[in-house]
Amino acid sequence: AQQPGTPLSNQEYQQFFKFLRLTLQANTACHLRELYGCQNSLVQTLDKYENHGIIPQGPVCSEMPGNLLFPNFCTFSFYRCIKKMYFLKV
Repeated sequence: AQQPGTPLSNQEYQQFFKFLRLTLQANTACHLRELYGCQNSLVQTLDKYENHGIIPQGPVCSEMPGNLLFPNFCTFSFYRCIKKMYFLKV
């Protein structure tokens, strides 16, 4: 463990910036979703990529405690964006 107040190691910095890049990319995807909605072809391409080529149909459960149920993937994705829980899975 590092002493409080000391800089991160090179490896820790790599992880730190990797997380920031991923978070910024997820935030950008959320902005696209908010601006254009789930029917936009770019947003659908991102949703398909996230789900191995198919956007889930019907209700989806999240891996959150209590297994929140959403009526569809679009609603789940909006929830994830609003809560800034970008990496929450179904």
